[in-house]
Amino acid sequence: MTGISTNSKSLSIIVPVLNEIDFIADFITHLEIALKHPQEVIIVDGGSTDGTWEWLQSQNPYKSFQTQKGRANQMNYGASKATLSCLYFVHVDSKLPQDFDEIIITHIKKGNTAGCFCLKFDVANWILKFAASGSKWNNLLCRGGDQTLFITKKIFDQIKGFDPNYIICEDIQLIKKLYKKTNFTVLPYFVTTSSRKFYKNEVCSLLFHFGMIHFLHWLGVKPNVLHKYYRANIY
Repeated sequence: MTGISTNSKSLSIIVPVLNEIDFIADFITHLEIALKHPQEVIIVDGGSTDGTWEWLQSQNPYKSFQTQKGRANQMNYGASKATLSCLYFVHVDSKLPQDFDEIIITHIKKGNTAGCFCLKFDVANWILKFAASGSKWNNLLCRGGDQTLFITKKIFDQIKGFDPNYIICEDIQLIKKLYKKTNFTVLPYFVTTSSRKFYKNEVCSLLFHFGMIHFLHWLGVKPNVLHKYYRANIY
């Protein structure tokens, strides 16, 4: 038995934010609608300068903290403040499946200690639809933070969380450890994420560069080299 109940708080939802004043209110509203049951929500700001932190202090009904910049740092800090047995890491531009908390908790009770959802884009041409379709495959090269990530706190602590040396690919690096540590599962439900960055950078160009970053990470390229590649090619 895991001790997890589907009708009580069992999920610590951790949301890293940085300069998200245009999106944070809509995300909070969406989160409250998508939840089946009340859960612990922890929002960790990485030093916003656009009013996000001030908004969190005055409007946010959940726990909020501020720490040093970097999603790995933010998510590790959020995990350290979590009081429940399962962690769920979410980006602020994600639209989650309805009753996602119950879906995750049900699968954890079945013994799935880590996993993610499939992915689709909010505005997508056929190229983005094709790219997103690969998210249903249970392979490290098909993983990414936009698919969100659930993991039991026990396993998270055992693998020592996110590696702060990774300014990018921090989620892929952690999932790489999960594939070696436990059975990683891809749930047959969809998270919808924003495609605004793809259209800003041109769809095919960004898909190519993200593919290169995944491939370089798979080859074991150092995190500072991955970050330099990202800064040189993605805006």
